[in-house]
Amino acid sequence: MKTRLIVATSLVALASTGSALAHATFANGPVAVGAYVAATLQVPHGCDGKATNEVRIKLPEGFISAKPMVKPGWEIEVIKGDYQNSYDNHGKAVTSGPVEIRFKNGDLPDDFYDTFTVYGKVAAGDPATGLAFPTVQLCGADDKVSWEEIAAPGQNPHDLKGPAPVLQLVAAEGDEHAGHGTHAGHGDQPAAADAHAGHGGHDAHAGHGDHMAATNPGGFEAVTVGDLELTAGFTKAMLPGQPVGGGFVTITNRGASDDRLVSATSDRAGEVQLHEMAMQGDVMKMRQLPDGIPVPAGQTVELVPGGLHLMFFKVAEPFQEGQSVKVTLTFEKAGNVDVVLPVGPAKAN
Repeated sequence: MKTRLIVATSLVALASTGSALAHATFANGPVAVGAYVAATLQVPHGCDGKATNEVRIKLPEGFISAKPMVKPGWEIEVIKGDYQNSYDNHGKAVTSGPVEIRFKNGDLPDDFYDTFTVYGKVAAGDPATGLAFPTVQLCGADDKVSWEEIAAPGQNPHDLKGPAPVLQLVAAEGDEHAGHGTHAGHGDQPAAADAHAGHGGHDAHAGHGDHMAATNPGGFEAVTVGDLELTAGFTKAMLPGQPVGGGFVTITNRGASDDRLVSATSDRAGEVQLHEMAMQGDVMKMRQLPDGIPVPAGQTVELVPGGLHLMFFKVAEPFQEGQSVKVTLTFEKAGNVDVVLPVGPAKAN
């Protein structure tokens, strides 16, 4: 079993020890088997007055290709393993992937409520029972509460002391066997209301986990500021309701002095941060770069998918393919420069 640690930042929580507390539940309505979903877990409180600092979510069989949503203030650990069955995902057989998500080293006071989200595909499942996500909340070194009990057939989950959160399901339209097949191909036709849900599955968190899939549409006009030349800029279309996006550009320093990209702003985002994604063995680290991005003299620095990049937060209107996004970059020595990033497709070609 592989573990991939994603360093991000966030706010989440769950339930508590030794008292009758509100259960951790999903905010979602029923999901069609075969559809993608942003499974949003509601976390109402901490542990008997103590703040929540870790939440562990086991992903059920049939929930595949999972990606946690980045949450400021927390680290995210993705544990990978083998699935019991093989599932079809856009014509490709999938036999392994994330099996547990851990939100770690956070701080959610007991008096506060929050949610956190894991995106994935419901490749298989039984609408009669839904999919249970056993969850454990940790508070400090000693306190924890477990929401891991799964109701037996015919049993009322409310009779359990610590019922696991359940994602309710409905059968895919025209497929009476959607929830029972061991080959998830039976569940790949979502209901009419979700006809396009699967198409966005790999793009829910554009700018982070899907940076690897971003495609440069071309059309960026090169810009020069001081000794710096900026080329190959672009961003990526976002799904409706998606709050974050990624931006990319290549910076060549033709001068004799080092410079540094220190910040960025855009009228399309409430905040733009400088970020880095980097593999360290089996660990993927994603982190903000508050000190900026160095641009050494005589060298080229690429902000590209899967590496250094701009991160657009609080985006009110999702970027759409064919649009452009104006960004102001601020360099330590060269100063400010405006660039216009063409918006490429949501999915890689």
